[in-house]
Order: sequence, then structure tokens, then C-alpha cells
Amino acid sequence: MNLKYAGLFTAAIIGFSGAANANALFDVYAGAMVGVGGATMFAKDVDKTHSAQSYGAVVGIDIPVFRFELEYDYMHADSIKMHLGMINLYAKMPLPAVKPYIGVGIGNIFSGTDTDFVDIDSVAAYQAMLGVTFDIPVLPIDVDIEGRALYAADIYDVAGLKPDFLQYEARLKLRYVF
Repeated sequence: MNLKYAGLFTAAIIGFSGAANANALFDVYAGAMVGVGGATMFAKDVDKTHSAQSYGAVVGIDIPVFRFELEYDYMHADSIKMHLGMINLYAKMPLPAVKPYIGVGIGNIFSGTDTDFVDIDSVAAYQAMLGVTFDIPVLPIDVDIEGRALYAADIYDVAGLKPDFLQYEARLKLRYVF
């Protein structure tokens, strides 16, 4: 890329991103989250439910009606530990301070274990979210409170047993808007 196009691209990014409350076309953000809930592994004749926690980080772009996000999660449910990467899309009501939203995500469980000796396969994962965003007017911080359901099929294969995984939780997400 020559210098002229690099300069135009840089000027466009600076011009469009702006500060959190400067009425920019879009906002770029990064944040962290924590969640608590339950997780169920189910297969033929097997059904295990555990309490679950998740911790994660997000980066994304927020435009007036939609939000796009990359998410990393570390999940722990009793004997299950897994790492997850997701791409999320949210649709939200463009209200001034409180914004209800609905979201979907698709991604991959890229590593994990069950009972510390069964490796969890790299499998596709799907999630749905429903929540509300609170804008803090004097700070460039948004607070999301959401419910999430996450599903992954056939997370491992041991002796023909291929359990599915379902996690449901309440999450708190803090996002710093650049």
C-alpha cells in the first residue's frame, strides 16, 4: 500500500472513531466480562449438570443499531475446562442511556478437558444473548448485563459417547469505548 492510501486510511479511522460521546459514526471498544450459571453435558443415557463460571475479553465496533464483536472465553464447569473464541453480532435499540439488545454468535471451542484426562475436541459453538447496555455519560464505559445460552455438539468421543454441551449464564461485561 503506498503512503497516500495509508494516510487516507489512517485519517478515516481517526475521523470515524472519535471519543465515546462525540457522536461519531462508530465506536471501537475493548472490555472484560464475567459470567455465572450452569452447564449441562448430555448424551445417550448421560446427563450431567454443573455450576459454571466464565471469564473473557472482547474487542468490537459499535454503530448506532448494530454491534460486531470478537470474544474470547475461558469456561469452568466443575470438571470441564475449555477455551472458546466467538464472533458476535448484536442488534440494539438506539436509545440515549439504556439500550436493550439481542445477539447471536458463532465460534469454536479450541481446547479443553473434561475430568482432566479427556480432551475436548475442536468443535463449532453457537450462542444467543439477550441483554441491556447502560451508558455511563461522564465516562467512556458501557456496562452490559446479559443472559447467554451457548451450545456445542459432540465435544468429545470416548467409547462412542459423544456428549453435547449447553451452558446458560448471566454475564456482566464492562466495555471501554475509545
